[in-house]
Parts: sequence; C-alpha cells; structure tokens
Amino acid sequence: MRPEAEYPLPALGDTPAERPLPWQRRVWQQAWVRKTLILLALALLWEVLARWQDNDLLLPTFAQTARAFAEGLAGGELLLRARASLAVLLQGYLLGIVAAFVLTTLAVSTQIGRDLLATLTSMFNPLPAIALLPLALLWFGLGNGSLVFVLVHSVLWPLALATFAGFQAVPETLRMAGRNYGLRGVRYVLLILVPSALPAILSGLKIGWAFAWRTLIAAELVFGVSSGKGGLGWYIFQNRNELYTDKVFAGLVMVILIGLLVENVVFQTVEKLTIRRWGVAR
Repeated sequence: MRPEAEYPLPALGDTPAERPLPWQRRVWQQAWVRKTLILLALALLWEVLARWQDNDLLLPTFAQTARAFAEGLAGGELLLRARASLAVLLQGYLLGIVAAFVLTTLAVSTQIGRDLLATLTSMFNPLPAIALLPLALLWFGLGNGSLVFVLVHSVLWPLALATFAGFQAVPETLRMAGRNYGLRGVRYVLLILVPSALPAILSGLKIGWAFAWRTLIAAELVFGVSSGKGGLGWYIFQNRNELYTDKVFAGLVMVILIGLLVENVVFQTVEKLTIRRWGVAR
C-alpha cells in the first residue's frame, strides 16, 4: 500500500475567489433589456417600411402612431376604452376559471366526470368563440352578458384540458400521501393536485387569457357596431370607418401593450412566487 502523503496547496493570496462578470454581460442577462431591444428593432423596421410605403392611409409611420397614442392617452379616450374592455374580460375570465375548476374536479373524482370532460372538450374546444356571438346576442341581448358568454367559452375548454392533463401527471406517490392523510374531494384537489399540477395550470391560464383577450377585441367589433359603444375593439372599428388609420394602430398598440403587461408582469410574478420558487420549473 502506498504511504499517505499530504501536499500543501499554495495560498491564494490576494487573488479573488470569483471574478464578477463585465457590466455588459450583467446588463444583457436582464430579460427586460433584451425584450426592449427587440421592441425597438420592430419599431425601427415599422418606421422604415412606412416611409418606404409613403401612404399614411395604409400604413402610418411609427411616429404618427405614437403621436395618436399619446393624444388618446391625454384625452382619456384610450384609457376609458381599455378600462371597459378589461372590466368585461375580468368577468368572463374569472367565470371561465371557476367553470374549468368545477369540471376538472368532477373529472378527477368520477368516471362519468372524465367522460363528460372528454365529450364536451371534443365538441366545443374546436368551435371558435366568436362564432357563438350571434347566438349570444339572441340569448342575452345587447349587453355585457353576450361578451361574457363568449369569453367563458374561450377560457373554459383550453384551461380545463391543461388542468386535467396536469392532474393526470401528478405522481402516484403524492396521491397516496394525500389519501393517507384522509384528504378527499375538494380538499384533495386543492392540497395535493393543484400545487403539483400548477405549471400546467399556469400554462392553461396563459392560453385562456390569450384566447379571451383576442376574442373580446373581435367580439367588440360586432358588439360595438350593434350597440354604439364598447371597448378597444369598438375604438378600432370606429376609427377605421372614419379613416383615422393612425388611431387604428394606436388602438392595436394599446391591445399589444396590455397583453405584454399581463404576460410579463402578472403571470411572471405568479411564476416567481410559486413554481420557480418551489423548484418545479426552470
């Protein structure tokens, strides 16, 4: 056997154990910096294409759209329209979440619930929500009820599918642990299945939000024409009829900004506080 030997290592001295990254690397690692650069590049491309097209009626420049957007914010009209759209969206979105949770809870509890979920999603998930707007106007009249109905339809089915898929992927070990603690019914779903399936649920919430937001804008184009009022969709349609193309693009920019705000602030905050903090997602 070899005799044991110790080899002393030289001291590090004043050499730092770690070397900080250059400030350029630290700045580039910030997601908001990269996304801002992408938006600036798109704005520059827009400006170049608009000046090359040289037709304000078809494609206003980015500067003209920014001016119309600022005037809409200063006058309060854009904010008023956005608030009207978001108020209706919140009602339909919350009702769709509740309906999806009830449907998936029934699906993971009983066989008839699973058959019901599979049948309903096969029937209604491929059906565009905007196609139901004429029926909604007949059933609920010229009011927010028609918009809420199509919003619930657009949120319910993708969220129910994503939630049920997440529930099905929960490991059997966690399921047995919950049953050993005597959890049944809603308590079993809330304390065992929901935390484990939260990544899939958040994905379904994002998809449901995107479907609901674009369905609302499309529905308001019809609803606004029918009732003479509405949110951002009606603002876009009205200015299109009056050939204010810069205001049309300003309304579209408002729709995009709200989508970016919800995606990068609301959902990312929820992810950081839950699945990323728990180590469930990267």
